[in-house]
Amino acid sequence: MTGKLPIIAIVGPTACGKTHRGVALARHLDGEIVSADSRQVYRGMDIGTGKDLGEYGDIPYHLIDIAPAGYKYNLYEYLRDARKAIEEIRARGRMPIVVGGTGLYVESLLKGMNLAEVPYNTDLRHALEDKSLDELTAILSSMKRLHNTTDVDTAQRAVRAIEIEAYYAEHPDAAAAAKEPQPLDAIIIGIDIPREERRRLISERMRRRFDSENMLAEVEGLLASGINPDDLIYYGLEYKYLTLCITGRLSRADMEQELETAIHQFAKRQMTWFRGMERRGFHIDWLPYNLSNEEFCSRTASLIDTWKERNAK
Repeated sequence: MTGKLPIIAIVGPTACGKTHRGVALARHLDGEIVSADSRQVYRGMDIGTGKDLGEYGDIPYHLIDIAPAGYKYNLYEYLRDARKAIEEIRARGRMPIVVGGTGLYVESLLKGMNLAEVPYNTDLRHALEDKSLDELTAILSSMKRLHNTTDVDTAQRAVRAIEIEAYYAEHPDAAAAAKEPQPLDAIIIGIDIPREERRRLISERMRRRFDSENMLAEVEGLLASGINPDDLIYYGLEYKYLTLCITGRLSRADMEQELETAIHQFAKRQMTWFRGMERRGFHIDWLPYNLSNEEFCSRTASLIDTWKERNAK
């Protein structure tokens, strides 16, 4: 499938089965997967990010295991790498299928956002290093309108967002280019899962990662390899809480309880983002999480046919 056909994007909250659906659809449509997960880019961070590499089989995938753990991959790099992957997939005559739950990555890619490569500003970072998250949020709010809380999830993210806005203020040409998006045609499939079922699957998956997949050993190995604990904490969720436990700042029981709560809250924020995308003009076709693969692929193929009919000249 080539030409002017849209790309496919599969989105939804954590633990809803996006990878499984993406692989099934790739087989059905002769496609390749482009990950839209902000943590699966890191090598060695496998269990906590749910890479499930065994699921892919012979299906090619992109933007997984492309950066070392400890690195801070950013949105500029994602957009650059995802566009390159999509172009190469299309050049091979195959269907690009974007799969992931990082709403900022998905939305920015589909809306065709352009970003300049913003360098680190050492002087600015030094001036901000003692600021609280509330103070950083106030500074960023004075520089731009905050449409979501992603930029201020942590002090490090807030500093980076301030750094970017300061760069744009000093480089108006880069700021102007960033405001000229080149949207991608896309069919967005949302995995619709009831809240209680989502919570059950999250809890079961977390227990499995501790009991049989040995997620704790994965984080211990990352720390033993020389990665700074603060760098792992930066990645949030599993890597944050397990690192706090391993370094003695949380008990095992408190770590597990706080981590489970954080993952449930994260899933809720993901859904808030995707519902927000709909309010911002993106159409998402929500399909039940418990469809068979055959039915999921069939319904997606029907959506593609409808898109072709609607866009036929």
